[in-house]
Amino acid sequence: MGWFKSPRQAQRFLAHHDQINVIFRPHRYRLSAKSYRHARIDAFDLWNDYPLEMTA
Repeated sequence: MGWFKSPRQAQRFLAHHDQINVIFRPHRYRLSAKSYRHARIDAFDLWNDYPLEMTA
Protein backbone atom coordinates (compact mmCIF):
# COMPACT_ATOMS: atom_id res chain seq x y z
CA MET A 1 0.00 0.00 0.00
CA GLY A 2 3.14 2.14 -0.13
CA TRP A 3 2.21 5.18 -2.20
CA PHE A 4 -1.53 5.20 -1.55
CA LYS A 5 -2.88 7.81 0.84
CA SER A 6 -5.54 5.56 2.29
CA PRO A 7 -6.82 1.97 2.16
CA ARG A 8 -9.87 3.22 0.24
CA GLN A 9 -7.70 4.75 -2.49
CA ALA A 10 -5.71 1.51 -2.77
CA GLN A 11 -8.91 -0.52 -3.05
CA ARG A 12 -10.31 1.72 -5.80
CA PHE A 13 -7.08 1.47 -7.79
CA LEU A 14 -6.81 -2.29 -7.38
CA ALA A 15 -10.45 -2.86 -8.33
CA HIS A 16 -9.95 -1.05 -11.65
CA HIS A 17 -6.53 -2.57 -12.23
CA ASP A 18 -7.95 -6.06 -11.77
CA GLN A 19 -10.61 -5.50 -14.43
CA ILE A 20 -7.98 -4.36 -16.93
CA ASN A 21 -5.63 -7.15 -15.94
CA VAL A 22 -8.30 -9.78 -16.64
CA ILE A 23 -8.74 -8.41 -20.17
CA PHE A 24 -5.03 -8.41 -21.04
CA ARG A 25 -3.93 -11.56 -19.24
CA PRO A 26 -6.26 -14.42 -20.09
CA HIS A 27 -5.59 -17.71 -18.32
CA ARG A 28 -2.83 -18.98 -20.59
CA TYR A 29 -2.85 -22.49 -19.19
CA ARG A 30 -6.47 -22.94 -20.29
CA LEU A 31 -5.95 -21.83 -23.89
CA SER A 32 -4.14 -23.13 -26.91
CA ALA A 33 -1.50 -20.83 -28.41
CA LYS A 34 -3.84 -19.89 -31.23
CA SER A 35 -6.71 -19.07 -28.85
CA TYR A 36 -4.37 -17.07 -26.64
CA ARG A 37 -3.17 -14.96 -29.58
CA HIS A 38 -6.77 -14.28 -30.60
CA ALA A 39 -7.67 -13.32 -27.04
CA ARG A 40 -4.75 -10.87 -26.91
CA ILE A 41 -5.66 -9.35 -30.28
CA ASP A 42 -9.27 -8.94 -29.13
CA ALA A 43 -8.11 -7.30 -25.90
CA PHE A 44 -5.97 -4.74 -27.72
CA ASP A 45 -8.77 -4.03 -30.21
CA LEU A 46 -11.12 -3.45 -27.29
CA TRP A 47 -8.56 -1.19 -25.61
CA ASN A 48 -8.00 0.84 -28.78
CA ASP A 49 -11.74 1.29 -29.36
CA TYR A 50 -12.46 2.39 -25.80
CA PRO A 51 -11.33 6.05 -26.17
CA LEU A 52 -13.41 6.37 -29.35
CA GLU A 53 -16.50 5.23 -27.46
CA MET A 54 -15.81 7.64 -24.62
CA THR A 55 -15.62 10.65 -26.94
CA ALA A 56 -18.65 9.73 -29.05
